[in-house]
Amino acid sequence: MAKNKVEINGINTSKLKVLTHEEMIELFNSYKQGDKKAKDKIVEGNLKLVLSILKRYQNKCDNMDDLFQIGVVGLIKAVDNFDLSFNVRFSTYAVFMIDGEIKRYIRDNNSLRVSRSTKELSYKLINYREDYLSKNYKYPTNEEMCNYFNISPYELYKTLNSLNDVGSIFEPIYSDGGDTIYLVDQLEDKKLKDLDELLALREAMSKMKDREKIIITKRYIDGLSQAEIAEELSISQAQVSRIENNALNSVKKLIL
Repeated sequence: MAKNKVEINGINTSKLKVLTHEEMIELFNSYKQGDKKAKDKIVEGNLKLVLSILKRYQNKCDNMDDLFQIGVVGLIKAVDNFDLSFNVRFSTYAVFMIDGEIKRYIRDNNSLRVSRSTKELSYKLINYREDYLSKNYKYPTNEEMCNYFNISPYELYKTLNSLNDVGSIFEPIYSDGGDTIYLVDQLEDKKLKDLDELLALREAMSKMKDREKIIITKRYIDGLSQAEIAEELSISQAQVSRIENNALNSVKKLIL
């Protein structure tokens, strides 16, 4: 599989048709009037959207053909539930449905054991998000989900992240045709070799507020930018920066 390219058996991905916005509106109008062939044309004209989403999962699934089929299922669900009256582009709506279907498949085939209570809550959260999306054409904010389920932001973060697939430390992260660099090669942190410092850091993290824990984890473990975190948490980038700085200052005081 070439870099940034998804290859699917039996499909010439370079020749897949892409529909214009006007063509999409015309086909949806025909489909809503009972034209089943219009639905097939909509699906065929959006297969490249499925492929674009699959690029995110090239290192997380051994069989991209299976994942493509799952993505198409999400695409079909998006076609069935889409409503032109919301004045939203179909691709904007479909990307969430396709990505959600793929994530559900990966989650259900994950070998990592998760507690029953966490798994049950995660299913409720996902079902709530998808139901909210189908009715409002956008996902609920984290605050709305926390209020609805009466949980803290940290509980929400832990529950949703418990469904992520497990990566191997021997997964290749870079290769220029010579020696391959694996994830395990990048794990050593020379500044935190001393056990006392590690224990002090863990103690400092335990005293952080929930939102500080989430932002520090996303910034320094997940590797997200402040802008990405702001979008995910539905707050401003300035707020993310302020919370991050406060958390880091608190950590420094406790471990130095």
